[in-house]
Amino acid sequence: MSFRLSEKVFTKPRIAYKVLRLRRDGSLGPLFINRRQVIPLNTWLIAEDHPTEGFAHRPGWHAAPKPFAPHLTLKGRIWMKVEIADYRKLWRPQFQGGAWLLAKRMRVIGALKNAPRGGAK
Repeated sequence: MSFRLSEKVFTKPRIAYKVLRLRRDGSLGPLFINRRQVIPLNTWLIAEDHPTEGFAHRPGWHAAPKPFAPHLTLKGRIWMKVEIADYRKLWRPQFQGGAWLLAKRMRVIGALKNAPRGGAK
């Protein structure tokens, strides 16, 4: 599958949206890569590089400009409002949400009110 990553790195922080795993204890974590990590609220996090077999190597925090990810199920997951900085745009097919944002820095602000439902079954 082809994709296109922007050359430009956007340094100004911006609001974006991210789906995170909501654990039984209420903590948040990544969906696929480095799944044991606990994601705190209101703390700037620096992206780490964790090459993982079976996944394309795209280092950085993956977020979206809108809360739209039709390829993901939301069971056990939650949309979060995040702030990102030092990011690039990655264009994906519309059925994978269209534009993704790959950021070097991210902080989770809180749960998205009126979060969208649906996505993959």
